[in-house]
Amino acid sequence: MSNPFSKLGIAAPLLKSLTDLEISVPTEIQEKAIPVLLTKTDDFVGLAKTGTGKTAAFGLPLLQLINTENKNIQTVILVPTRELGHQIFSNMEAFAKYLPEVSIAATCGGIPIKPQMERLSKPTHIVIATPGRLIDLIKRNAINVKEAKYLVLDEADEMVTALKESLEEIITALPKSRRTLLFSATMPGTIKQLVQNYMSKHVTQVSASMEVVGNNSIDHQYVVVDPIEKLDVLMHFLTSREGEHGIIFCKTKAAVNKLAKNLAINRFSSGALHGSLTQPIRDRIMEQFREGHINILVATDLAARGIDVKEISYVVNYHLPDVYEAYVHRSGRTARAGANGLSLTVLQKEEKHELTEFENELGIKFTEFKKPDAKSIEENNTLLWAKQIFKTKPNTQVSPVLKEEVKTIFHHLTKDELIEKMLANYLLNVKEVVLKAKPSVKKKKK
Repeated sequence: MSNPFSKLGIAAPLLKSLTDLEISVPTEIQEKAIPVLLTKTDDFVGLAKTGTGKTAAFGLPLLQLINTENKNIQTVILVPTRELGHQIFSNMEAFAKYLPEVSIAATCGGIPIKPQMERLSKPTHIVIATPGRLIDLIKRNAINVKEAKYLVLDEADEMVTALKESLEEIITALPKSRRTLLFSATMPGTIKQLVQNYMSKHVTQVSASMEVVGNNSIDHQYVVVDPIEKLDVLMHFLTSREGEHGIIFCKTKAAVNKLAKNLAINRFSSGALHGSLTQPIRDRIMEQFREGHINILVATDLAARGIDVKEISYVVNYHLPDVYEAYVHRSGRTARAGANGLSLTVLQKEEKHELTEFENELGIKFTEFKKPDAKSIEENNTLLWAKQIFKTKPNTQVSPVLKEEVKTIFHHLTKDELIEKMLANYLLNVKEVVLKAKPSVKKKKK
């Protein structure tokens, strides 16, 4: 049985690597993009959701078009984050398994530049870079892109802010005869402007699976909460999904850190990811998440780019994103590779009306998530309290004398009696805290 990719024009060495990777059926964007990129010379715009195989859609034809006799850089792939750059580099290396003559390099920010400069001193055909690092390398004369034939802007809608500042410099360093390929999950006005400014008049555009956010694989739900109960509702939800992989999105780095700290206190298996963390820390957290050592990732929008973990069963929008495109990328982290997923948005009452705008713009439908009642939340918080005690390490600094005195107080209690008294004490303290938190109403003097 012939490989369906062969009908798209993919050469034998690449077909062999696809077989090794157990990739046999092209996705819609691959079916539409690959023949165009192989047979035409126009600039190209490909629109498809996150997770639909855009890397193979441009990566396979570009690998095939490389002239291995020319030792200079022929393709520049720009990406918004190092995580995405690393992912694309890994994919391209896997695709090129049986093309040993093709040389690929990744030059992204967040890690030392000198090893990258040394790498680029050797023959390189394809370079994957973040805009800032590429500019730095160009200024240092450490990279030669004067003979590049292809410029790829991947996840352009996520990269548009960085591109505004540096694309002009990058374009100046590239030959005018280059071919520009732009891939994006959405097509906001900023991207349309970018197409008009930096791409030729002859542009081939294809769209695939743009209704994906609204497809049956992703269940879009929302829950309306009061500010005081927001964290408790989230922790109740996370308890119900214990053992599953999920990502919680926050607007700011400070919010990510605060929420991650709360989850750690309550012994959830979690980690934080945002742009202010050093690259080694980000890499370590991502590795732990991919390998299942942590189940929950708390992240900002940009930091989460490049996360390609198939088993992510839910995403939580702890803060409603400011733009529709951000919601597309957030929800696109789940329901990958044909799996089902949940995208839960946590709202305050005054934000609920904004959902209609998201529905109309993205062609999706939100359903209401049943909020747990006060009793369920209290019970969940009690279980989390018990988990904290269970996972607390013994304090070796406590004096043996004090330990014996405490044991003497409890020695006549059975295990069940001790648990009952601890529970009663905890619930009494919770009740007192709640009462203190309630605003008192002062009576007016007559």
